[in-house]
Amino acid sequence: MNTLQYIFIGLVAIIHIYIVVLEMVLWTKPKGIKTFGLKSKEFADETKVLAANQGLYNGFLAAGLIWSMLSQKTDVAIFFLGCVFVAGVYGAYSTKKPRIFFIQSIPSLIGLSLLLW
Repeated sequence: MNTLQYIFIGLVAIIHIYIVVLEMVLWTKPKGIKTFGLKSKEFADETKVLAANQGLYNGFLAAGLIWSMLSQKTDVAIFFLGCVFVAGVYGAYSTKKPRIFFIQSIPSLIGLSLLLW
């Protein structure tokens, strides 16, 4: 892998580490409530276990991307970037928030493009 590929894989991993923090630590705090557009603190409290579960899965994505960088395994990077791309597409579609597509899918698509071409 070259430097530009590492940069984009690392960027996507960092984005997902940030998402982990938002979903597992800050979900019920003003920052988490605002970031995710939650309707109330009460709603955040009621859904914090679900959010933490999502955060854990985002952590697995970040871990896989970091693993691909440390092991220098392009196929592993392609797999995890593909997972992130699909997650971003589905997240944007299911929540009707196109911002998710731009935050998750576009950087992963750039990373995939750099690895495949």
